[in-house]
Amino acid sequence: MLIRHALAAAVLAATSVAALAQTDVPTPAVPAPAAAPERGTATPLIDQREQRQQDRIRAGRESGDLTKKEGRRLRAEQKGIDRMQQRAEADGSVTHKERERIRHAQRHAAKDIHRQKNDGATKDATTGTGK
Repeated sequence: MLIRHALAAAVLAATSVAALAQTDVPTPAVPAPAAAPERGTATPLIDQREQRQQDRIRAGRESGDLTKKEGRRLRAEQKGIDRMQQRAEADGSVTHKERERIRHAQRHAAKDIHRQKNDGATKDATTGTGK
């Protein structure tokens, strides 16, 4: 008798679940996930460092610590690093090796910026030429 009641309860539960599943109650639409950036191409630390280096070059030119020629050369170096980063991102994934190559180039550029800002060559305030 107990088995019969358990079996009846199971059948009743199964049919009620099936009946509820077929009701005409509209279900709320699930919003589509927001378009996320492609996995593996995000390089926020590299981008931040690039911005800081560009700011240092700009500040060096404005303060006179960098000559026009030095500033132009350092900006060209930054442009090369940017191209390296774009090539790395082009296939949809920036590998660990590619990140390391970019970071190495950025470290080299940071040393170049420091060296050029502190080499004693400055823009002459009166004539606007390098000494």
